[in-house]
Amino acid sequence: MNTRTERADQSSVRRTQILAIAARLIASQGYSATTVRDIADEAGILSGSLYHHFSSKEAILEEILRSFMDGLLARFEEIASAGTSPRETFDALVQHSFLTIEREPDAVGLYQNESAFLATQPGFEFLQEKSSRIEALWMTVLREGQAAGAFRGSMDVGVVYRFLRDSLWSTVRWFRPGGRHTAESVSGHYLDLFHNGLLAD
Repeated sequence: MNTRTERADQSSVRRTQILAIAARLIASQGYSATTVRDIADEAGILSGSLYHHFSSKEAILEEILRSFMDGLLARFEEIASAGTSPRETFDALVQHSFLTIEREPDAVGLYQNESAFLATQPGFEFLQEKSSRIEALWMTVLREGQAAGAFRGSMDVGVVYRFLRDSLWSTVRWFRPGGRHTAESVSGHYLDLFHNGLLAD
């Protein structure tokens, strides 16, 4: 490996570290309250050195969220196109959502806290575009489930989707990797409640 390649690899690793640090700080402190100096201090570098990797705090945030949303949408599309039944597809979407929370809690928390504001800011238009595509995908699965008789046809899929979205992703506030529950166990409880309800026979 030549020196130029080694430097490029080191720079790539450093960028990844900085992005992870920034995601954690912004998720816990908020975007406005987190400064470039905070990120640089946590990374053990001078603020000026951080600009060798990113042009601004906004550029850091955009890369975090773009990577997160691209990956989430791509996986959802893979699940939806797998040719499984609507119920199986729905279950897989739920399971992957909880797995994402387990694997990327900082990115999920950051999105939950900041997306509404950022969607109005220049350069972050992709948030609304990706979110709309994800919503359309879930609602298609719900409608297909209704048409197949797997889900109750009397339910408004728009309302159902919003119930699902808000209840599912808000678990990032209490579900943490390494705790009593795993993504598998939480999704199991969630799907059991969805399929079988809360009331005893």
